[in-house]
Amino acid sequence: AHILLRSSEMGLSGFMRRLLTGYAVSYNRRHRRWGHLFQNRYKSIVCDEDAYFTELVRYIHLNPLRAKLVKNLSQLDRYRWSGHSVLLGKVENDWQDRDYVLKWFGKTQGRAKDAYRNYVKKAIGEGRRPELVGGGLIRSLGGWSAVKAMRRSGGRELSDDRILGSGEFVERIIKEAEAKIKFQLPVSENHQKINEYISKICKNEKVSIDELTGGSRRKEVSGVRNRIAIELVKGRGVALAEVARRVGVSTSAISKILKRTSQ
Repeated sequence: AHILLRSSEMGLSGFMRRLLTGYAVSYNRRHRRWGHLFQNRYKSIVCDEDAYFTELVRYIHLNPLRAKLVKNLSQLDRYRWSGHSVLLGKVENDWQDRDYVLKWFGKTQGRAKDAYRNYVKKAIGEGRRPELVGGGLIRSLGGWSAVKAMRRSGGRELSDDRILGSGEFVERIIKEAEAKIKFQLPVSENHQKINEYISKICKNEKVSIDELTGGSRRKEVSGVRNRIAIELVKGRGVALAEVARRVGVSTSAISKILKRTSQ
């Protein structure tokens, strides 16, 4: 199965954990079985939306046809287990952002649906696209022809198997990730930096560490707690559970703080 998602600043892992666990529990109950349903962790690839969004939508939606689950495009139009039928209005899925996708294909819904379907139709004979599902260098450069041209010219471009985009996009994503990784726990030096940061904020706001970690709901304490949580998670990439432990609340409370700031 493939899902094209836009992740929040909280990242993808929490959402995927809930999705996979919820599905496994539902499946096991429905089929009266127990134990693990998924053998391995899900695979995720960061994508450059501007360059690859429509291609990925098309590639994912053609999967049932490539797998011979449907015989032709007409059957795919009504296939309920693909987002393709949702975009055409044949099936409804509340969780799928149909309007956002169609805006990429036209200003009015009717024209957008026609343009989208024609776009999908053109790629029916393409088969698998390795540059969309594996090989960071291939994806970063835009296909085998670009890779060969780069080799002939003796040039090099940054690539990564986990990222789908241009070399410039790959470099930016890696730098952003590295900036967060520098502060991730557990590393004694980073423990010290985080302790210093928390102490500084508490001192400036005249809030004691005991109040902060003791679960106090005083307005001033809550304000400091929110500020620390946002900086540690969003600015420094510290795990939610670790932040929760340091400010005296539950992990779900940290999630709520982050959601409020994102709205």
